[in-house]
Amino acid sequence: MSALIRKVWQSVAHRSGSTSKPGPNPVSDYDRFLQMMYIQTSSTGEFDRIPLDIFTQILKMLGPRESARLRAVCKSWKFLVSDNRLWIYFLQHQPEPWDSVFFSETHLRSGYPLQAFPAQMQDLSFMHIYGQRVEVPGAIIIDGGSGYCKYGWSKYSSPSGRSATFLEFGNIESPMPSRLRHFFSTICSRMQVKTSSQPIVVTLPLCHYDDTESAKGSRRQLKDAIYSTLFDMNVPAVCAISQATLALFAARRTSGIVVNVGFHQTSVVPILHGKVMHKVGVEVVGMGALKLTGYLRDKMQQNNIQFDSLYTVRTLKENLCYVALDYEDELSKDMQASFSVSPTSWFTLSKERFQTGEILFQPRMAGLQAMGLHQAVGLCMDHCHDAGLTADDNWYKTVVLAGGTACLPGLAARLEKELYSLLPSSLSNGVRVLPPPNGTDSAWFGAKLVSNLSTFPTSWCMTRKQFRQWSKRKVLW
Repeated sequence: MSALIRKVWQSVAHRSGSTSKPGPNPVSDYDRFLQMMYIQTSSTGEFDRIPLDIFTQILKMLGPRESARLRAVCKSWKFLVSDNRLWIYFLQHQPEPWDSVFFSETHLRSGYPLQAFPAQMQDLSFMHIYGQRVEVPGAIIIDGGSGYCKYGWSKYSSPSGRSATFLEFGNIESPMPSRLRHFFSTICSRMQVKTSSQPIVVTLPLCHYDDTESAKGSRRQLKDAIYSTLFDMNVPAVCAISQATLALFAARRTSGIVVNVGFHQTSVVPILHGKVMHKVGVEVVGMGALKLTGYLRDKMQQNNIQFDSLYTVRTLKENLCYVALDYEDELSKDMQASFSVSPTSWFTLSKERFQTGEILFQPRMAGLQAMGLHQAVGLCMDHCHDAGLTADDNWYKTVVLAGGTACLPGLAARLEKELYSLLPSSLSNGVRVLPPPNGTDSAWFGAKLVSNLSTFPTSWCMTRKQFRQWSKRKVLW
């Protein structure tokens, strides 16, 4: 059957005339087919007898390119081939999850600032989107992180390498521009790519949280330094987005609260339509992954558990520790478990397994005078409610966890439980806490969604020319 349809296509292509040059070009051919959509063909002969469901199956077997070409046969086939359901099928059978594709194309394709009311499915041609996504150049993604940097190619399924963050890269006493240039040059060298070949998406670290003029100036200064450095390195286009915002995108949300358990501290970031709401207030808890690792080290020493390095302790934290839903109840249980860090190193932990994560909710256990994680999130929700930014209060009731330590089993369920106990029903009703959507690499995967958009890079990136024009306007202001 497919051979017969190919013959039909060849006959249609032959009827289009002999003005084209020898050696068909797929792109120019496709443009020519679009001009033939309204050819006056009253019948397609024997093909009129094919049931619609069988014809749909034939199209699926032929694949997207041949299906797109068959639009030129007649008006009825054009209608069937253009059906969104067929192209959703093709998108569903790509490596990237379909729900992520659908989210990004309906919520992110217009670029920043995001639309408050994203496009509905009936407003989009997924055949057109499919064709655009095939042509997207992709990008180099550099996610700075707070403990280490993740970098890789947006067309790959995961980051290809890791390094120190640019805030701690090389000589930390060097000026920021020289450190940034060294950092970006090293990453591109490791990836074996030329800086002039691809757009770069850079995640902005969570720092300078306040809404003060000083904090605003520091954020702008860092962003300007990143743009200036990359454009001086001949990068064709640059996109710099907050890590918290990208982690939210990875969870297929554009509004909510991101709880980023970083290396040194934990931030609670309210985001509305992709924008960090500094005016509402970003809450910061002075405790992160390093503090939890140090607490587990101290507990192991108290219990005479010998270890070689802090790396061993961190490995045990990542593989044995969890957060108890009810801490007091957990104390009465025997939760002993073992893990082998190396062939010759076997460790057994008991109560340390859940006591380590408990300091997020009871910081005094670690000697810290700070809010518990649930209290910081509750305070942020209270500020969001009082700000009255939209008529719908549900925008801040989705809490997305991010960061390596946020991957501790049980953390999402415990935080949700504590919020329901802490907040009045008017605020807690409908609250959902989501675990890190892509583990330690959530921000990287959020950048991947943006980098593979059908409208990338024009909708999200800034070019060298645009940056210079923007800089001139800023000086005039």
